[in-house]
Amino acid sequence: MYGDAMENILEIKKITKYYGTVLGVRNLSLGLKSGEVFGFIGPNGAGKSTTIRSVMNFINKTSGEVYFMGELFDKNDIDKKKLIGYLPSEINLYDDLTVKEMLDYHETFYKENIHNKRCELVKRLELDETKRIEDLSLGNSKKLGIVLAFMHSPKLLILDEPTSGLDPIMQQVFYDLLKEEKEKGTTIFYSTHILSEISKICDRVGIIKNGELLNIETIDELKKKNLTYITIESNDLDSIISKLKLYEYEENDNTIRFKNNMNSNDLIKILSEFNIERLLIEEATLEDVFLHYYK
Repeated sequence: MYGDAMENILEIKKITKYYGTVLGVRNLSLGLKSGEVFGFIGPNGAGKSTTIRSVMNFINKTSGEVYFMGELFDKNDIDKKKLIGYLPSEINLYDDLTVKEMLDYHETFYKENIHNKRCELVKRLELDETKRIEDLSLGNSKKLGIVLAFMHSPKLLILDEPTSGLDPIMQQVFYDLLKEEKEKGTTIFYSTHILSEISKICDRVGIIKNGELLNIETIDELKKKNLTYITIESNDLDSIISKLKLYEYEENDNTIRFKNNMNSNDLIKILSEFNIERLLIEEATLEDVFLHYYK
């Protein structure tokens, strides 16, 4: 065992991956609790897919270890892999097979009868099993990937940009599937750059930037961040900017708008020294809070 690995179903310990001299991810550690939906958020190129591929042992890590269900997880551990459902950001399968042939083949990997679950997923996602994989649209390829990831009822789902290519109706079907999996106790590692998805489904979120994990917080904690946007109309803008030591702001005529993390009472006390024509205080959205980490 490694440290407190038994407290989490998945434990990532100090993963580092370099592609030659190019950093993919550095010294990243996090743990997923059993039954939670963990959001892994960051823009394209932040290191999300590198982290996931390192966890799945699809690429060799420069350093670091992964523990699944309290034991070291390596690329030869077939039994543990059968307990994981993985949906990559890009689906690459056997083009010459039909959807039915691909799903039939996937069923042979498992001793359990997973056919009924497969049929249910195919029906809900409106997936045509007669089509050849090479003829599938991006959306239908993603549906097939979802069925393959979910049909064996895994203990852990690892999803990399899972809604890309899905239309809004299918996205909602997918969110419903996630909620059902969570209710059954499935742990879900959900990687995305679409901020609006996180608040819908996640319990906690890890924020990654330039290959490094910046922070891990609950959704509730993020919503409580003392971050507001202030709009001030005044003839004393230069003095206000100097007093508040503002470096980033939008200015238009005699109006400025800026991001504020100062206590409202302290802010108003400072502004009371000046002639203020109009003052607007707006609460930041969850998306604003996330973007705050990327400044």
